[in-house]
Amino acid sequence: MSAITAAEGNPQIEFWFEFASTYSYLAVMRIEAAAQAAGVDVVWKPFLLGPVFLSLGWNDSPFNIYPPKGRYMWRDLARLAARYGLPFRMPSQFPRNGLLAARVALVGVAEGWVAAFSRAAMLASFAEDRDIADDAVIGELLAALGLPAPEVLARAQAAENKQALRAQTERAAEIGLFGAPSFRVGEELFWGNDRLEDALAWARAGP
Repeated sequence: MSAITAAEGNPQIEFWFEFASTYSYLAVMRIEAAAQAAGVDVVWKPFLLGPVFLSLGWNDSPFNIYPPKGRYMWRDLARLAARYGLPFRMPSQFPRNGLLAARVALVGVAEGWVAAFSRAAMLASFAEDRDIADDAVIGELLAALGLPAPEVLARAQAAENKQALRAQTERAAEIGLFGAPSFRVGEELFWGNDRLEDALAWARAGP
């Protein structure tokens, strides 16, 4: 359960996302407005796909392991970004290291600014081709949001927060996640940016 308390009476959706994930970029940029329109509260769950992939026997993104799939993904991402009115620039490095951003986002979950930070970090990576593994880049994003960058970065790199992200990633594997973005409503799993609306509808329908 997130440290952010959901509005009383609203259904909830867990949003599992990875900063290195292309389709997570689209979902991060869309979910807050879509969930608000649906009357659903979002529980943000940043995690790392690398350990999950390793548990499945992959040592790289499947989009790199299977080049035809990768070529399709990049074209699909460009089409969808245009459809949603989102900027997109193919990153010079893929997958980009999302560890620092995920640690910072976990602090943001507790402090209430995870959505704004996640959008800023995703735009930096997938629209501006900036290295979100760089402390200076993340610091600039935090400062632009009016947050005390040195203090936030220190909290993000604290042992307790690092362990919390490890535990969240282990939890992702335990509940059967195999990719990002993923959405959970109770025990019901929806995978992929294109399942966001289905997950929200399921949450609204109730058990």
